[in-house]
Order: sequence, then C-alpha cells, then structure tokens
Amino acid sequence: MLELVVARYTENLNWLRKLPTGLHTTVYDKSPDHSAGPAAIVLPNIGREAHTYLHHIVSRYDTLAEWTVFCQGKPFDHAYDFKKSLREFALNPIAISPAGFRWLGHLIDTDDDQGERLFRPWSKNEDNRGLDLRSFHHALFDSDGPATYTFVLGAQFAVHCDLVRRQPRAFYERALAVSINFPDAAHCFERSWDLVFGLVGIDRGWLAGRLTVQLKLMKHQSAEGQNSGE
Repeated sequence: MLELVVARYTENLNWLRKLPTGLHTTVYDKSPDHSAGPAAIVLPNIGREAHTYLHHIVSRYDTLAEWTVFCQGKPFDHAYDFKKSLREFALNPIAISPAGFRWLGHLIDTDDDQGERLFRPWSKNEDNRGLDLRSFHHALFDSDGPATYTFVLGAQFAVHCDLVRRQPRAFYERALAVSINFPDAAHCFERSWDLVFGLVGIDRGWLAGRLTVQLKLMKHQSAEGQNSGE
C-alpha cells in the first residue's frame, strides 16, 4: 500500500533501519562503488533524482504501490520531519492528501521561468547560469508553462498511483528522456513535480502550516547566530 523509493548517490542509508513496519522500501543506487547493498537496484549516474523517480514510474507503471513516497538518499536537509511523516503515512496513508499528491519538506520558495529569481543566484550555481523552465515545459508539455513556480525544495513528495496513471506510460517515458537530455533537468523537475501529475500550486492549508514552520526555523537560526557572535 505504501512504498518508499530512495534515490541514492553516496549517502549513508543507516536511517532506513528504523522505518515503520509494513513500509516497503526500494533503493536505487547511483554511487560509483554501488555500496548500497545487494538489495539495491543499480542505475547509471545520470539525471539525478528526477531520472531515478521517472525510471521507477516507467518500469513499475502497472504495479505501482497505492502510495509512493519519493525521496533523496539524505532527505532530512529539506524535510527535517521526514521520519515523522513516514510514520503518519504508514498509519493512515489516505491522510497524505485528498488530491493524491503532497510535497515533503519545510523550505518553500518561488522561481521564475528563467531561473533568475532563485537558480541564478544559488550559491552552488558557480557559473551563474539561468534555468530555462520555459523550454523545459515545452519539452515536456508542448506549452510555455507558468511565469513562476512555487515549490518545496528538495524534490521529495508522496503521490497516489491513480494520479500517476492519469498520464499514459508514454508521457513518463518522454519525461525520462527529458531528465537525461535537457540541461539542468533535475532542477526543472524539482520545481514542477506537481505539474507533472496534473496539479497546480500547493494546498493552502498545508502551505500556511509549512510557512509558519519555516518562519520559526529562520528565527531560531538567527538567534543562534547572534548568540555565537556572528
């Protein structure tokens, strides 16, 4: 009923030892030494987590779990309460979302369709390149797409199989090819997973709660910096 799909590179997966009972876990390993263990499915190191997620959807399209949680090998940087969410989902999967999709994370942001607002000034974007979400949207949907993208950082979410199957397998095969061939595709998908599954925007009630959490975290970090003399 509930499956956890982990897109791993070299992250330590010891946290998987303490998961809720009854939760099926599939690990895809793209690390150079394939060190995730014999149960992991080895994939080529291409396309980051977007390629992993889409590979799972394409290969398991007819046998998807009722609910699938997609996450990175170290989910906690962007979703500090990830384990708590898994426990809640295991007890009552339908509580994930009546819409069939739920972002997982505590950092919410908005980018424009050329990445000028968020991607270009990102500290890890050393060459200061843009992010052509407009062309990405054309490659995936044959349309321009929205002017702005509001999303939860980290590319982690839960989705119901019925929502996934509203699109044919061929759509996800196309998306899989985009994840490999389009420049910075994983960052584009990170901003677009709700659109991939036919939804627009973030549930307002959930968003209000998450924004409150985000504000508290920012205040806590600011107070710690002042106390340490920064």
